[in-house]
Amino acid sequence: MTRHTASNPTHESQTDGPTTNRVQPDRPTTTESTTETYRTRRNLLKAVGVGAVAGFAGCLGGGGSNDEPIPDPIDLSGGKQDDNGGMIIGEHFGPNGQIFYRDHAPDGHDNPAWFHTLSMGLFPYHFDRQREGWEAVVIYVTDYSSVDYELREESGKTFISTHTGADTFGDATEMTYVVDSDVNGGMGKDLHPFSSADEAESFASEHDGSTMSFDEVTPEWLSSYLARM
Repeated sequence: MTRHTASNPTHESQTDGPTTNRVQPDRPTTTESTTETYRTRRNLLKAVGVGAVAGFAGCLGGGGSNDEPIPDPIDLSGGKQDDNGGMIIGEHFGPNGQIFYRDHAPDGHDNPAWFHTLSMGLFPYHFDRQREGWEAVVIYVTDYSSVDYELREESGKTFISTHTGADTFGDATEMTYVVDSDVNGGMGKDLHPFSSADEAESFASEHDGSTMSFDEVTPEWLSSYLARM
């Protein structure tokens, strides 16, 4: 992993999203911070782009035709507000996500529902809608195997960069998630997704975490995870 020093310590570590100086939850102000950034190069995967993402995206809902088109992920920049809390996507550290539903849509806009965090946004929303009978066609989350992500240390805490471009998302069911690590998202501990299981294992080993699959993220597990935050 190549180490870089941040060129502008007055802004958050972000990619694709708008620049902001606002103070984020559960993190210090940037004036208190000692900042270092770390980049991981994924040029080959980035070149593949969103077309390949759509190609392996699975249909979660079931019961549909095999010929049913799977929607592509969209760009989440432009001031979109998290559908499970209202925070602006791209102004906070950590993974983002989006869910396309069959026969339902989020309040106030068409599909997909969109989120600036997985642990406190996407997964709680998804589980709530499942209980109401909503059917997810596809779920996308940030794929840290496909982006040049940054880790930034501020006042003793480490944060991972946020990414909003359409080509930074991958099928959530295909990801390996790093949990319980010392790396934070915008609202504290999160689930950091990697399409490469080897990269996820390496990240978990380096940052005192563990890994799990999408199917292992259950309402019961999530409740326990959030209680430890």
